[in-house]
Amino acid sequence: MQSYVNQATTQKPKLFEGEKWLVLTGLLGFLLAAICGVWVLMNGGEVSPGGDISKAFSFDAALGAFILSTAAIAPLSGLKARSRALFRRVYIGLALYSYGAETIQNFRGVNPRFVDSDSFFDQTVGNVFTFVALFLVLFYLYLGVQFFRSRAYKLRPGMALGVRYAMIAVTVSFAAGIWISMNQGRFIGADGNIIWLHGLGFHALQAVPIVAWLVERSRAKASSLIHITGITYLLGLIAIGWQTLNGHALMEWSLLPIAASICFILSIAAGVAALRKVLLSGSRPNSGNRNSAARF
Repeated sequence: MQSYVNQATTQKPKLFEGEKWLVLTGLLGFLLAAICGVWVLMNGGEVSPGGDISKAFSFDAALGAFILSTAAIAPLSGLKARSRALFRRVYIGLALYSYGAETIQNFRGVNPRFVDSDSFFDQTVGNVFTFVALFLVLFYLYLGVQFFRSRAYKLRPGMALGVRYAMIAVTVSFAAGIWISMNQGRFIGADGNIIWLHGLGFHALQAVPIVAWLVERSRAKASSLIHITGITYLLGLIAIGWQTLNGHALMEWSLLPIAASICFILSIAAGVAALRKVLLSGSRPNSGNRNSAARF
């Protein structure tokens, strides 16, 4: 009986399992961001003629968080070992190039995404960066599709449900990134700023799966909390996108920003409710079986 329990437990993948190199790649982003942050504090952000170390700081930190979140959910995708290894290697390579292009070029005084230089080297780095960004999107869509298949759902249903909502939000962020590229900048209209939509969509990779993880660790069958978190988060993104498309700032007293705020508050409230259930139950997944091993 004990061997059966152990076998059943090992069939359930853990967060971050087998993804040491993706984790290290994500942590590298935070290290680079820390270096850039110290530089900005000591010397300011702007580097003549077109570099800005503060942009490298935010980019490296954001990509690092994105890679770490990917390392957490990749074991739950249901991908076979060979396919997962291919995804891992390609994504690490793309991330390393992105770190290098963003950080080094800004220190050299060059905007790596919107190159305003006649230098062949700078133009090449910028053009390759564009293709790297495209492959980051395409490979991530490939990973995201796996969570909409039954294989991933059967592994850990609650987590798969949460990641599905997160992947929809990430797709919105990718679309916003393409919008920024086509717009040749983040600003649109009088006061619109696409970067809010671009950034907040990626944070769904942390926000929704965390709630799913909390629900999974509680005895209560509370998948409704995952749905509430995911749906309200997506509705908040829609409101932000609409406000941005209209060319208006988010920090104003109007219908769409207020609606977005209410949606995100409801999403946070669902997370708090999930945490409360865990604290009240004091349990872990499969807690009905006392021999069940703890897992993440």
